[in-house]
Amino acid sequence: MKRTISRRAVVGGVLTTLVLAACGNSGTKAESTATTKAPTATTTAAAAATTAAGTATTVAAAATTAAATTVKPATDLKATLNASGATFPKAYYGEAIASFQEENKGVTINYGGGGSGKGRQDLADQIVDWAGTDGVIPDADKAKFKGGDVLYFPTVVAPITVSYNLDGVDKLQLSPDTIAKIFQLQVKSWDDAAIAADNPGVKLPATPIVVAVRSDSSGTTDNFTKFLDRAAGDAGTKVWTLKNGSKVEWPAGVQAGEGNGGVAKLVNDNKGAIGYVDLSDAQAAKLKYASVKNQAGTFVAPTLEGASAAADGAEIKADLTFSLPWAKGDAAYPIAAQTWIIVYKKQTDKAKGAATKEFLRWVLTDGQTMAKDVTFAALPKGLATKALAQLDQIVLPA
Repeated sequence: MKRTISRRAVVGGVLTTLVLAACGNSGTKAESTATTKAPTATTTAAAAATTAAGTATTVAAAATTAAATTVKPATDLKATLNASGATFPKAYYGEAIASFQEENKGVTINYGGGGSGKGRQDLADQIVDWAGTDGVIPDADKAKFKGGDVLYFPTVVAPITVSYNLDGVDKLQLSPDTIAKIFQLQVKSWDDAAIAADNPGVKLPATPIVVAVRSDSSGTTDNFTKFLDRAAGDAGTKVWTLKNGSKVEWPAGVQAGEGNGGVAKLVNDNKGAIGYVDLSDAQAAKLKYASVKNQAGTFVAPTLEGASAAADGAEIKADLTFSLPWAKGDAAYPIAAQTWIIVYKKQTDKAKGAATKEFLRWVLTDGQTMAKDVTFAALPKGLATKALAQLDQIVLPA
């Protein structure tokens, strides 16, 4: 059954609780408001069974096209699933969870956010039943996953905005080099020549720049810094020197907030602030955001269409992983990001495994139709179809 109405009132209760009994002594906070921190901020497709491993494919279908299949509710499902991870897709997962639970009354799903790094670690420690992540598991960490092999299921794509708080400037353009200089604190005032060069004819105030970044291990940070590394790092203009990753050693003087919501709050609360925030949280916070110059030399606004254009030609590895930052294409927004739900291939609880599998099936079918309602773009149809085929690799106990 397709759903398009908003369920934010329901979502609040679903998202704010990660059942503590299931989390043991993890002690990790869920998404919180922003905090000012020290300078160092700690932070398709799998081929169907018949496709040769390691073969890359190109998804050419429009990224706004959802899979057409409709899932019949599995009324016999009974389970409570606990999950944590990426805050980038949190609004979408809230809507998807609420709608899935309406059709599957015996299933409760609690998603606690906390960042991609927390989600991956919680799944590695078998604290949660599934995790949300915007970045892939580092090779060095794969052996730490106690439940064995992990499967990636892409869910949605969306832009990461460069949001700002600057009186009198409602339209702003920024090139990768200028963004790199701002976040390395090499550009400290809004009337700097680098910003002025990107914005001819715009009157820029001499307001000091306040840089806001993530404090937690973050897939949003990973994708944002991948964009900077590819566009302005060693492979580009060599302006960006901080590399990329879920955690970055930011220079002294930045402010750090937990989750996308934390960075959005910092930008809102500080005149002259700038930070990287997913589009859904940026719009919820009523932030202004810049158009960013892409590979083709075009300044592109952070829209769903721009994220879809970035996804159109993405090379998808056999394990369903891919990377959208600094994508090619005239219409591609250059800081688009992908996100996945990751689960263990071999499930240990039959009821939970069955519920997890059906939730994933729902997200990849009916759930795709509601992505746009919460400011996300649906997967390309071909990618969603191949992800559905991968569900057969989830093994339930006898």
